[in-house]
Amino acid sequence: MSETIQNRYDFLYLFDVTDGNPNGDPDAGNLPRVDPQTFQGLVTDGCIKRKIRDYVIAAKDTPNGPEAGYAIYFQTKGGPEKRVLNAIHQQAYDAIDKKPKDKKYADQVAARAWMCGNFYDVRTFGAVMSTDINCGQVRGPAQITFARSYHPIAQQEVAISRKAVTTTKEADEQIKKHGDITGTLGRKSIVPYGLYATQGFISPQEAAGTGFTEADLNLLLRALAGRSKPDESAQGTLFDLDRSASRGLMAAQKLFVFKHESKLGNAPAHKLFNAVKVELSDACKAAGGIPRSFNDYTVTIDRTGIPANVEVLELL
Repeated sequence: MSETIQNRYDFLYLFDVTDGNPNGDPDAGNLPRVDPQTFQGLVTDGCIKRKIRDYVIAAKDTPNGPEAGYAIYFQTKGGPEKRVLNAIHQQAYDAIDKKPKDKKYADQVAARAWMCGNFYDVRTFGAVMSTDINCGQVRGPAQITFARSYHPIAQQEVAISRKAVTTTKEADEQIKKHGDITGTLGRKSIVPYGLYATQGFISPQEAAGTGFTEADLNLLLRALAGRSKPDESAQGTLFDLDRSASRGLMAAQKLFVFKHESKLGNAPAHKLFNAVKVELSDACKAAGGIPRSFNDYTVTIDRTGIPANVEVLELL
């Protein structure tokens, strides 16, 4: 593994959705999440990090399992050995040849280090692993906010149907009433269009504690933008590996990475983000001001307010 990152990074990530549900709310019938005061759309940090995890699984898969150091702690598939957290914690204690029932702090520290070394998402995002089999807690160097749409979204429910039923009882009832199996009605929740932005922060101080390296950072950027440097050839992003009819067309549109010269940083993150201006295009305004594609926006960056010791990497 290369050395841990030595610079502070902040990033602004823009993505959009067309005719899909980017992140349903289980407390609201799986409707797209929304701010009830402004009606701006929301996508949780957990949703975004899940897609990053799945990208890493695909990128680091080999015939013998994930590459060393790139396993994923929070899995969505597999048996108890992959999805029961205490079973994973036990693997850490087995690896260091200790017993969790002894409850020694030094053993917990060693188990925590093993988890960071073996699981990409632990050393990147952190994890609370202080359950019955205690591997401690980790604050990850990479933190991501909720994504918020630039303009209000429409939570639209669309009726759908299928010419099939689930049970014989339903079939018999429909045949008796209509003379045939008429099928089943349902509903699908979508956002006609929304452009979202999320902010990210990467701390070299926390990276030193988890072992988060330049290679790990490059993998994170490739998940978001398809490349880690402006001169690299673009590849697929996390959205390209997460296609679903319910999500419509989701696409990464812009990624601005601010690389600070120092570990402490050379400018407040919010001021760097404010240098990026996202506005409706004149054509969209003239047509009523309702965006329906990324082309309805203009995205610019005012570099005059950005210090010389902050490098701007525009990866998309």
